Amino acid sequence: MKRVLFIEDDIVVRENTAELLELSDYEVITAANGEIGAAAAKKHLPDIIICDIMMPKLDGYEVLEILSSDVTTKHIPFIFLSAKTERKDVRKGMDLGADDYLTKPFDESELISAIESRLAKVAIIKENLNNKNTKKNKVDDEEDFKTLDHLKNYVIDNAEELLYKPGEDIYHQGENSNYIYLIYKGVVKTTKIDEQGKELITALHKEDDFFGFTSFTQNQTYQETASSIENTTVYRLLKQDLKNILEKNHLITLDLLDYFSDNVYEIKDQLLQMAYSSVRRKTASTIIQFTEKVRNRPDNTIKISRNDLASVAGIATETLIRTLSGLKKDGIIDIEGRNIKILDIEKLKKVF
Repeated sequence: MKRVLFIEDDIVVRENTAELLELSDYEVITAANGEIGAAAAKKHLPDIIICDIMMPKLDGYEVLEILSSDVTTKHIPFIFLSAKTERKDVRKGMDLGADDYLTKPFDESELISAIESRLAKVAIIKENLNNKNTKKNKVDDEEDFKTLDHLKNYVIDNAEELLYKPGEDIYHQGENSNYIYLIYKGVVKTTKIDEQGKELITALHKEDDFFGFTSFTQNQTYQETASSIENTTVYRLLKQDLKNILEKNHLITLDLLDYFSDNVYEIKDQLLQMAYSSVRRKTASTIIQFTEKVRNRPDNTIKISRNDLASVAGIATETLIRTLSGLKKDGIIDIEGRNIKILDIEKLKKVF
């Protein structure tokens, strides 16, 4: 049974209308003035309110304003019932947010029809909202990630976008590892500081790379610092959100394992190079690696600090500078300030 609050100061109209509504199978609460009516609306939360305008204490306009400013009552349908028939009065009531405006004397069927239509509108809105939420939940439950690209698209669509200028830190070693990052544009380096205070580059990440992974089961901090090498755009996803996705999508979990495996092989190659390659070979390979990460085209100029190059190559900065000069003298690269341009990529690949 729907509950109607009827606010009317005329006792005859109030009692007769209440009886009419009860006969039409409504539960009726009555109030003799606007002040009592506003309090009754907040207490009983009726399905619909019918209110006179000219009343003591608070008039109908004031009642509507009070209830419209309260989160618990602002969505309750509100119908004015008044002897004020001038167009300006009707307009004022509707402008304040009333759902309908009936004038006295009123016909019984007119009142019942107004109530039914407003209640039906509310019911339809609620039903549509419920259907929408149900559909959204179903889509969320059935979200299917079959490849790593699907996961990356999800991150771009749903994660937080962050912009960094060259040299800005994204996270620091020792901070809580609450997020996973995806590079949309730019290049990121991860570094650690050794016992002598020297910065060592542990990895380079380019566009479309993930970084920032730590344990999903243990509360580990970041084991390195990540910073941008150039203007960089990344998307930041909560690690817990990624964990939930992986638990529901085993195919993408396997894809991600392959991704990690590729990174491990790349790191192994770099370690072998640092351990056994000549200084010239280390330098040449590092230039190629930076070129692939930063520009993807060997004929483009890269701007990179000598310290970063030396760190990745695993050699002293002074040694790197001398080796770069030798490569320039051989016509393999060109150097202007911090800018390095590969002149002969094939010769650079064959350096030993």
